[in-house]
Amino acid sequence: MKYTNLPNTNIKVSKICLGSMTWGEQNTEAEGHAQLDYALERGVNFIDTAEMYSVPGNPKTQGSTESIIGTWLAKNNNRDQVVLASKITGPLRFFEHIRKNLNFSKEALNDALTKSLKRLQTDYLDLYQLHWPERGVNVFGVRDYTHNAQWKDNIAQVLEALESFVKEGKIRQIGLSNETPWGLMRYCEEAKQGAKKMITVQNAYNLLNRRDEIGLSEVLFREEVGYLAYSPLAFGVLAGKYLNNNKPENARVTLFPNYSRYSSEQSNKATMLYNEIAKKHGISLTQMALAFVTQQPFMTSNIIGATNLKQLKENIDSIHLHLSEEIIKEINEVHTLIPNPAP
Repeated sequence: MKYTNLPNTNIKVSKICLGSMTWGEQNTEAEGHAQLDYALERGVNFIDTAEMYSVPGNPKTQGSTESIIGTWLAKNNNRDQVVLASKITGPLRFFEHIRKNLNFSKEALNDALTKSLKRLQTDYLDLYQLHWPERGVNVFGVRDYTHNAQWKDNIAQVLEALESFVKEGKIRQIGLSNETPWGLMRYCEEAKQGAKKMITVQNAYNLLNRRDEIGLSEVLFREEVGYLAYSPLAFGVLAGKYLNNNKPENARVTLFPNYSRYSSEQSNKATMLYNEIAKKHGISLTQMALAFVTQQPFMTSNIIGATNLKQLKENIDSIHLHLSEEIIKEINEVHTLIPNPAP
């Protein structure tokens, strides 16, 4: 395994992070525990979850993923061996079954954090993230930004509330998710005035969605903020299993057809071209797609997800693959032809 530190901290994390959002829906508790055992054996020490998981979000399974991680931690008494990250659910996404007031007020943060810690059976989180902004932004497949003047800037207050939990020892570091360059800079602006700094941004990033290279990457470098990539395989599309209109049994897009963000005609065309590159160089499309993400210079950790141990092994093994300049050149030629088909 390869490791790095969360920016400007002594928290060492594996360059591969274990995502967990299928545990409690597509995966049982036993399967979740088996994935955790295997990942830890392979040197993965970074686990990412959220209060809204498992997915798709619904009242019956909300919090199940954190509970599965919690029983694993309790069973193994190994909290000190892992870096644990979770997230508070934001507004605008129809998850009122979690909390009546889906905002980032101190009351909401306290409610979310207290319940997450209880489910996870721990008294602190290494990284606590805002799952998406309170204001409306163009994420989750939305290409264009629509301005909403009704949002009132409360970022200073949000940071003040988060810092109070840091002082209590319940959170070590804080981060963002599904955030834009403006949003990150706004938080950094407060940090320069003495507020607690957001040290990471967790966004979707893969061969079909490289839009964060356009504006966010410069902010990451200049402000020394880490980047955590989720959906590096684009809901499994970049594993190639849906090529030629295949619908493998129990695969996510087969089970949940509304997860169509990466299934457009342009995305399918790009995936076929990327698959040809992988075949030409004698590597799997899965590992090529993951290695591309991991070796980006702004990348802190690549959040992989799997529904079985065979997939998990292949995903973790991608850490040993370094793409040559020739492969990167061919990938970029496809990207030039079909840029960001699934933003």
